[in-house]
Amino acid sequence: MTSRIVTVELDDSLKLVKDIFENVQFHHLLVVDSGKLAGVLSDRDLLKALSPNVGTLAETNRDTQTLDRKVHQIMTRSPTTLTDTSEITDAVSIFNIRKLSCIPIVNQYREPVGIVSWRDIMQWLGQMMVPASNSPVAYDLTKASNR
Repeated sequence: MTSRIVTVELDDSLKLVKDIFENVQFHHLLVVDSGKLAGVLSDRDLLKALSPNVGTLAETNRDTQTLDRKVHQIMTRSPTTLTDTSEITDAVSIFNIRKLSCIPIVNQYREPVGIVSWRDIMQWLGQMMVPASNSPVAYDLTKASNR
């Protein structure tokens, strides 16, 4: 899990989202409404929503207008979540059952406090495969932070 999250609001523009994705090494943004988790927006969601001509010499006004769309128009609503007390096995079970690339972590007030991705799980597995003499007895999911 990584606790370094970036959030956007429901009415933020896709231009803002595009700028964020271009400047951070995240693949998912958490969408909040009054501080509570409302949805998830992936870089793939953004790519599907924008005109392929945005930022090219072929760009027209119509292409540029796709940047004016709002986050709530393309986000995934009511995403599957885990709590900040969940175990890694809970995340593995969800990833095995549902076709998700991330799971937001929320506190008791449904405020986002982190996010776990399938890459976090792979990092954890990689650490567990270290020879026994170098392997930690317990793994802290909060240390798996590359997405």
